[in-house]
Amino acid sequence: MSKNCNTSAVGSDELIKLGIEGITATILECKSCPLHENATNKVIIRGSERPKVLFIGEAPGKNEDENGIPFCGRAGKVLDELIDHMALEENEYAMINTVKCRPPNNRKPTQNELRTCRPFLVAQIALLDPDVIILLGNTAEQAFCVSSLKWGEAVITQEGKHLMKLYHPAALLYRRTLMRQQKEMIDKNKKLWQKI
Repeated sequence: MSKNCNTSAVGSDELIKLGIEGITATILECKSCPLHENATNKVIIRGSERPKVLFIGEAPGKNEDENGIPFCGRAGKVLDELIDHMALEENEYAMINTVKCRPPNNRKPTQNELRTCRPFLVAQIALLDPDVIILLGNTAEQAFCVSSLKWGEAVITQEGKHLMKLYHPAALLYRRTLMRQQKEMIDKNKKLWQKI
């Protein structure tokens, strides 16, 4: 299932040693790829620093770039609806993205951008230490360096985390018929976060 993903010069092990505040400071200073040039704000985390469930999205959008907060726009409202359906309390979840700066015109991050930002992603996951990781869409799956995940099918990582892929909330905005399927996937897996 794992793929080989080369990372940038800054190693995730070094970042982990810095802790959450150190990673945040390093992200704010990062100029490793061109995305920072047009970023109004770096978008780092929303939610608990000790979540049961960690949602990983693709990249910041316009609202996120303006506010510096993940999932604060229209897609965020859809994700909030799903979180309510999951019956998660505010201290039980967190949201991050594969890259911390908005790509121009909301395009998908490039392979190079994903690679450059991957140490931040790996370090955030390690420090947040969730029990369940939910990859929102194919780009998050790509950035996590796994392949062949089936929608809504949970697997166990080498670190013993439950990992699954759900539709990105932005996709649900344009295809509301997928919402019923998404909720069915959630219902099938609720035991993963309810038993913790």
